[in-house]
Amino acid sequence: MTLDEAEELGKLRDGIDRIDSDVLRLLSERAQLAHRIGEIKHGNIYRPEREAQVLRRIADANPGPLTEGSVRTIFREIMSACLALEQPLKIAYFGPAGTFTESAAKKHFGSAPAFTPFLTIDDVFRAVESGNADYGVVPVENSTEGAVGRTLDLLLTSPLMICGEVLLRVHQNLLSKAEDTSKVAKLYSHAQSLAQCHEWLNRNLPNVPRVPVASNAEAARLASTEPDACAIAGEAAARLYELNVLAANIEDDPNNTTRFLVVATHDAGPSGLDKTSFACSAQNKPGALHYLLAPLAEHGVSMCKFESRPARGLTGSQWEYVFFIDIEGHRESVAVVAALDDLRRRVGFLKELGSYPRAST
Repeated sequence: MTLDEAEELGKLRDGIDRIDSDVLRLLSERAQLAHRIGEIKHGNIYRPEREAQVLRRIADANPGPLTEGSVRTIFREIMSACLALEQPLKIAYFGPAGTFTESAAKKHFGSAPAFTPFLTIDDVFRAVESGNADYGVVPVENSTEGAVGRTLDLLLTSPLMICGEVLLRVHQNLLSKAEDTSKVAKLYSHAQSLAQCHEWLNRNLPNVPRVPVASNAEAARLASTEPDACAIAGEAAARLYELNVLAANIEDDPNNTTRFLVVATHDAGPSGLDKTSFACSAQNKPGALHYLLAPLAEHGVSMCKFESRPARGLTGSQWEYVFFIDIEGHRESVAVVAALDDLRRRVGFLKELGSYPRAST
């Protein structure tokens, strides 16, 4: 390093130190404003639609060189820390610790809340319904393996509503205490992850027995106790159980993504870029589906998901199937209100599941 380079480096570091001091001062001012909002609103300052608007505005104003994802993560943590000053949130998620659902929960809420894992999706719903948690995070569908039926069934029968969604790119990794794949003799994984990595496993570990377990975090835990075992799990589980990553991103579909829902006793207000979910029934007769969906087209409402499930949650109903539908727009918007009103007159059953900000990738 030359003398001129050393002098320039010193000036650059001094500049960073000054900016860090300014950032800290501004963060303190922001926290004070959040504190005052909490006083005015008596502690209830978490608004899903407001946070979505802030993150969207910051991402749109980002001049670089930081990526949009990095900027969103930074400001999510700032909002999370400010919110925790007034109302530390209690978040229930489908666990155990180290699962993709935990990662999704922290992506949505930041790291400041108190996160509690539950071993079943039913337990997550019960925790929120009973008031033991403010919000719950559960998986609802995977781009490779499809819908999570239990979540859909509970949405049909629970009083909880959807107030948010999270899209998480799922990268599966082969983890082990062993140093390479030649040393492994058993593979633990959740059944869905086995399906997502089926072709990779056939090519690279064709003779290793595959043992399905309740979650990928449990697979990682088991692999951490057996020197000749391996597991399929995410990076969080690798860190938690101090496992080697023998192979990264082994999912067959490089765009493998899981969608998670945030459930609460309320949904979200309009954010300007929203989705609405509802469930309804239709008679089993020719043209029933066209008749069912016609109000959406008539009022210019775009449908972005359509899923059918057996109507076992409707005791005594004559309907055979319930359809879970996601549409663009908030349920308070004129077009969505009109479409749902017309639809309600055509079906034997309709339940609004909630409106919420559309997730970013």
